[in-house]
Amino acid sequence: MYPAELVKPMREDLTSVGFEELHTSEAVENAIAKEGTTLVVVNSVCGCAAANARPGAKTSLQNPKKPDHIVTVFAGVDKEAVDAARAHMVPFPPSSPSMALFKNGELVHMLERHHIEGRPAELIAENLKDAYNEHC
Repeated sequence: MYPAELVKPMREDLTSVGFEELHTSEAVENAIAKEGTTLVVVNSVCGCAAANARPGAKTSLQNPKKPDHIVTVFAGVDKEAVDAARAHMVPFPPSSPSMALFKNGELVHMLERHHIEGRPAELIAENLKDAYNEHC
């Protein structure tokens, strides 16, 4: 587990734009079960989270259509919440960072680490915007 002081700015990178942090499996279950669309970002300390995933997720919200709910769990910190979120992302293998869009509790779009790593934030944002335009 990573120290709280290390991950604080990485958490705030998303919470500062409205993402709700989830720390328990119950919170994850409640968030995903909500009516409408929910974007779940599995945050991470890795470089591709800082350079690509978080900026891409934030930029994606600058779209006429966007998720009703935006939440985040932190890999290597909130194990219970991350495990619960990943259970809803099956058949995709666990990866971080990653992003999943749910509609009425059903997984409708997934970005795994290999879709994020080495790709510019703008491309990630466009991928998410396409998913929002289709599902939101």
